[in-house]
Amino acid sequence: MQIYKVGGAVRDRLLGRPVTEVDWVVVGSSAEEMQAKGFRPVGADFPVFLHPATGEEYALARTERKSGRGYGGFTFYASADVTLEEDLARRDLTINAMAEDERGHLIDPYDGQADLAARQLRHVSPAFAEDPLRVLRVARFAARYAELGFSVAAETQALMRQLAESGELQALTPERSWKEISRALMEPRPDVFVQVLRDCGALKELFPEIDGLFSVSQPRSGNAEATLGDHVLEVLRQNAMHAQPLTVRWACLLQHLGGTVVDDRDPPADKAGLPLIAALSARYKVPRDCQDLAMLAGEFCPCAHRAPELPAQALFEMLQHFDIYRRPERFEQFIAACEMDARGRAAPEPTDYLQADYLRGAAEAARGVQAKPLIEQGYQAAELGEALKRARLLAVQAYQRRQQSNAGEAPSDPNSG
Repeated sequence: MQIYKVGGAVRDRLLGRPVTEVDWVVVGSSAEEMQAKGFRPVGADFPVFLHPATGEEYALARTERKSGRGYGGFTFYASADVTLEEDLARRDLTINAMAEDERGHLIDPYDGQADLAARQLRHVSPAFAEDPLRVLRVARFAARYAELGFSVAAETQALMRQLAESGELQALTPERSWKEISRALMEPRPDVFVQVLRDCGALKELFPEIDGLFSVSQPRSGNAEATLGDHVLEVLRQNAMHAQPLTVRWACLLQHLGGTVVDDRDPPADKAGLPLIAALSARYKVPRDCQDLAMLAGEFCPCAHRAPELPAQALFEMLQHFDIYRRPERFEQFIAACEMDARGRAAPEPTDYLQADYLRGAAEAARGVQAKPLIEQGYQAAELGEALKRARLLAVQAYQRRQQSNAGEAPSDPNSG
């Protein structure tokens, strides 16, 4: 039995990056021997075991053969006679096909170290084109390492395009796709993930709704050729720069699917994009919190951009949609999505999103109305709910008057809107 450290741990050590997890390959052993040594099998049909002390994954060296469509369409062969080089040959990229022995000696049969130096994401073998999931994986690695100067090798991009055109991408399961998508959106350059998919033709197969945004003209200062898709890419970049969570990044990716022109002076969205947002989220079985925020951002972000101009009734009704009383964190994430959208429009110049404090102030005014005084006045059940709404609307109106007064404007009619 020989044990080798493989994959990402080797790659990231050579790049001088933190190693967060370690994978191991075992050569010259069998499932029976692994279990006899105390290793616990991960599953009945896959030769991967957990170390009895560390819990790290140890996989028997294996080869694989295409036997069907999609990510799961492979037959694996794991045996004591499979060599390390054969195991590494089945991996996606050369930079992920390196190993180290117990003495730290590098085994690099496919020139991964040279591609690290050249900052190239290059496939190991033509078998790359047998696994459609690798299109998403390569785009994710591009998003992770773009700031180090990495790009996709031309011949690898050609294989990715071949996969996109083959129809194999449609065989990917929603769960496995979402795992790659969600990880990619949290990388340092999620915009690169989208751009790489678009460059190889995979975006129109996986996200035709988003691909369509690159056909919608979006005037931008100094760039007459910009599209709404370009705006979304910049917004994703702003998300990464400001360390936004996945919910906000997903909302920012989808919120313009209706083709809404991004401008504070425009009227609120006509909700045309909401069915597209719902369909895309459902297609990949996206977690509920991501789905909900994307829908809310798609509907109300244009209103948030114009918050100081909204009538009190419209502002209050928007707050009600967010359940700001029980779920204040969701409203904060919505404000973050709107701010990233505004920053994407202003880039590369920094901008202050003054609407954020205005929206928070309006929400605080509404939250400040308590039910107890109304109960003491005799309100109950449905009447209490209506009385609360009226009182909270009045609180929002009072807040608006204070803001207008502080800004030197004439106070608005408290009964307007």
